[in-house]
Amino acid sequence: MTTPQLRGRYPGFDVLAQVEHWDEATRRVVLDRLEKVPPFRFFDERERTVLKSFCDVVTDQHEEPRIPVLAYVDEKLFQGALDGWQYDDMPDDRETWRRVATGLDEAARGEWRAPSFAEAPLDVRADIVGHFAEGKLRGGVWDTMNVSRAWKVVMRAVLSAFYSHPWAWNEIGFGGPAYPRGYAAFGSPYLGSEAESWEAKEA
Repeated sequence: MTTPQLRGRYPGFDVLAQVEHWDEATRRVVLDRLEKVPPFRFFDERERTVLKSFCDVVTDQHEEPRIPVLAYVDEKLFQGALDGWQYDDMPDDRETWRRVATGLDEAARGEWRAPSFAEAPLDVRADIVGHFAEGKLRGGVWDTMNVSRAWKVVMRAVLSAFYSHPWAWNEIGFGGPAYPRGYAAFGSPYLGSEAESWEAKEA
């Protein structure tokens, strides 16, 4: 059983114990997330350094093992596999990510007096991220876009990448795809059980 930083509320639960219950296509997709981490092809080295640190802060991953969130975001942006819509006052999501990388470094070097975002102490990085989440970052590249919407754009991709990974499923006790096995209890006490027999038990 692996969880981010080996922490979780479901001791002993490993979603991969269910792998034989999945159809071949589902099994391949899920296992590829573990075994075939995509290479970086969209972000340059500077952007990767900044944004890996950002992803670690917002997902609270500060030790190994980590889910390689940015690698999956990079793959999505490189392939142009965007969400099919964007805010009318925002640039393309790919450009938004690049501006966020630049803006985080600008903020760190400016108001927070750090050499860079990635090199700043964790409490400083967390403070910058808090200001970003609240739409309070100003100056430089932040004045070229709606900061609150930029936060929503990047976090939509971060959360999608994080929670599509089996290690995150272990952490939250999610049993993975129920196809083709299906559900029997449906959370109903009238059917004899509120939980499926294969669902994790929280500590």
